[in-house]
Amino acid sequence: MVEKEQVRPLAPAIDRHHTARDDEDTVYKKTTRTRKYVTWLICILASIILLAVVVVILIFTIFKIKEPEIKMNGVIVNNLHFINGTIPEPVTNISLTIDISVKNPNFASFTYKNTTTNLYYRGMVIGVARGLPGQSKARRTTRMNITMDIMVDRLLENPNLQSDIGTGLLNMSNYTIVGGRVKLLTIIKKHVIVSMNCTMRVNIINRAIEDQNCKKKVKI
Repeated sequence: MVEKEQVRPLAPAIDRHHTARDDEDTVYKKTTRTRKYVTWLICILASIILLAVVVVILIFTIFKIKEPEIKMNGVIVNNLHFINGTIPEPVTNISLTIDISVKNPNFASFTYKNTTTNLYYRGMVIGVARGLPGQSKARRTTRMNITMDIMVDRLLENPNLQSDIGTGLLNMSNYTIVGGRVKLLTIIKKHVIVSMNCTMRVNIINRAIEDQNCKKKVKI
């Protein structure tokens, strides 16, 4: 018997056109995806840069910690009487009521501790007073009255007192210090110490301040 020759099936034809189209689609998809990634990356970088610029602007404008200001508005002399231009004896109690303002120019509250004021008459300390803690709200001015008891014995010991009383003017100076903290959005906190040194002449007749000259110093 003659063996029949085994017939092998032909290999399927390769669709070259279909393969090339698939490759083009793949390349297109990869290119599109890459473009999307690049676009997203550019958007993210632009957002970061914009945010950084906004933060820098805020830091140097709204978030910039500005110096609180303190000002002495007036002094009232209590329990001081004169007879023929002299202080009658005995004098046991002389006090001053000092009107002080604390101005806060920041967009954040300024919380301060005890306010300390020293009063000098011709270079000698004649009174010390401490004000209560408080808070000056954002861009507001807070006023406080501090009562100071005068050290009468030191005042009477000064040989210039009688002559100054005769002119109706007392040359005095005071040193006030306010320590506190500026707090913004519970994130930015700055400790601030404001001091003020004033020289002045107090008119004991109308109890007004004349020729007041103040120098301020702020430590942040």
